[in-house]
Amino acid sequence: MDFSAVNLNITVDDFDSVLSYTNQSAWQTPDPSSPSFDASATPWWMGTYHKTDLVGASVTFNFTGERVVQGPAIFIYGYSGPSYGSYEIEIDSTVSTLSAYATSNSSGSTLLYGTNNLTYAFHTLTLRNVGAKNEDVGGNTFLFDYLQTTIQLAPAGATVTNTTYEEDNAALKYSGTWNQNKSPNFSGGGTSFTNEDKATVSLSFHGSAVYVFGDKKNDHGLYNVILDNKTAEVYSGVSGCGGAFGATCEQMKPTLEYVASNLDDSLHTLTIENLAGINKSFFGGS
Repeated sequence: MDFSAVNLNITVDDFDSVLSYTNQSAWQTPDPSSPSFDASATPWWMGTYHKTDLVGASVTFNFTGERVVQGPAIFIYGYSGPSYGSYEIEIDSTVSTLSAYATSNSSGSTLLYGTNNLTYAFHTLTLRNVGAKNEDVGGNTFLFDYLQTTIQLAPAGATVTNTTYEEDNAALKYSGTWNQNKSPNFSGGGTSFTNEDKATVSLSFHGSAVYVFGDKKNDHGLYNVILDNKTAEVYSGVSGCGGAFGATCEQMKPTLEYVASNLDDSLHTLTIENLAGINKSFFGGS
């Protein structure tokens, strides 16, 4: 591992599609599309959180990360208080059990777990609510706000620049039927969306990392991401709040839908494919 490499700290919000919830209906969240929603008036990252009282509810994150100077690391933030119990942090089959119980509610988002001694390799993190146990005198509540990790962008001494491709950039190649939506909440003021099954958008690029951002809504669904003809990775664009499948609850602020890093200097091709299914679910990228 090269500690002198060019690295970037990234924050993964609880709404981001790079996270996978085993049962979205087990979690409660704010509704970012509500007229009364004001992220700046809350202590939460982007104003949202995932909260559950169901023992066994979990969220998973796959990552390859390292922390600048200190070494490979990941940090998880949530909440603590009298009604909160224990939770498990499982990283690569190694399980740690911790407690979010406190005699009084924390003033805002608080560090639930941190480690800086991971190897620079592919890791799988599962965060699981286990409720009141052992010395806990609280309850079964658990709240997840966001996590932080670090990705490697380039070798030591390299100069890194960022290029943003908005949804209307000619470098993006669309297949199928796509439409546009405009809002100041979207990156660049707009988004492209589709509910056609197998509709795709592709980008060919030279770069050491790539990020995809878009909105999340309850009428969105699954989508494939294919990088350089590798095996497709499946993600979900469902917002995670607002009840059953429908047009309620949208997070229009850019959410992280995919990220890849430490790529070589060859030409790469990234393709996103909507999996509309019988619900004719949407995919939206901004």
